[in-house]
Amino acid sequence: MSGYFFQALVCAFFVSAAICALIVSTRKFHLRFSDRRKDTKAVQSAHRVPTPRIGGVAIIVALVAFGMFIPDTTGHHLWLLLPSLMPVFLAGLAEDLGFHVSPRRRLIAAAVSSLLAVVLFKLWIPRADIPLIGTIITFAPFAIAVTIFGGAGICNAFNLVDGVNGLSSLIAVVVAASLAAIAAQNGLFEVSAWCAIVIGALLGFLVFNFPLGKIFLGDAGAYGIGHILAWLAFLILNFIPDLTPWALLLIFFWPIADTLLAIFRRRIAGRPTDQPDRLHFHQLVMRALEIGLLGRNARHISNPMTTVILAPMFTAPAIAGVLFWHNPAAAALSIVFFAGLFVATYQFGARLASCLRLPAGTKVHFNRPLNLKRLSHRKGG
Repeated sequence: MSGYFFQALVCAFFVSAAICALIVSTRKFHLRFSDRRKDTKAVQSAHRVPTPRIGGVAIIVALVAFGMFIPDTTGHHLWLLLPSLMPVFLAGLAEDLGFHVSPRRRLIAAAVSSLLAVVLFKLWIPRADIPLIGTIITFAPFAIAVTIFGGAGICNAFNLVDGVNGLSSLIAVVVAASLAAIAAQNGLFEVSAWCAIVIGALLGFLVFNFPLGKIFLGDAGAYGIGHILAWLAFLILNFIPDLTPWALLLIFFWPIADTLLAIFRRRIAGRPTDQPDRLHFHQLVMRALEIGLLGRNARHISNPMTTVILAPMFTAPAIAGVLFWHNPAAAALSIVFFAGLFVATYQFGARLASCLRLPAGTKVHFNRPLNLKRLSHRKGG
């Protein structure tokens, strides 16, 4: 089976890379569509040159090209992931091509995709290793609602962390590899093969995206990959009775944590939760690099370097998820540990970024609670 895994990965890699090469080489013919969004002027922008943002097309084409031909030896019909993907993929693609699909409509499309997956697979999140919620989730309507909300939330989370070259894609590679490891340990080789295709397609895209940013994932890619990975996780939760949901939360930890923090800080700042800002973890790291080390004209270095710096931070929780996939207590404690580390590191990074921008001699008290509302206004996000 390892040979088939490698073959699927390599084939998806070359198809994705070839399509990305075609998109990049023909950019003068189609860039005017995606450039209608004026991304370089967006408050959350991390690039300064108009760039094709339809890399998600290459990834999804590779998934379609090879996903349909994975042998369905278990009767799980994983190919149904592809039709369920279409609503959120098309909504994201419309946004990438400059048709201005609002965040709320994209989130609704993500929810529709998850609802469609529920209908097609006739499956949903089956359990939660939390006493009260675990009892309530046995009630199917509630479990279906949680599944739809969770699927849409993960789609949105992958889009939110897609802020610097390679970040969202590398997180997705780590997530797919983690799910593949758990699936392989439990004999779910069909799931492992799907994960291999996802990894190969993402790596083919990364050849052109990291570190130079010749092409971007776009909303179609970020939302689409989020949907596929979320539903691979929901499916193996149904297929593996001993798999704890805490392990899956660890595997998806970084995009979920960044999204929850974004919602929290926007609410306390009195802003709509779907309004972009410049206070994501990766944005703080990138600005700290530019202000404190590289200089303001080194975006071409600080952008990919941010992903390298963050790599251990989004990889470690996923490794813990694989190690503790059948140990609810250890996985739950790991969640608490990584959540505390995430918040503490963010608080320190935000203070450091704020300190670097203050006039010389200004005192900064690192032991005082951080005023995210004031910081948000000062940074223009």
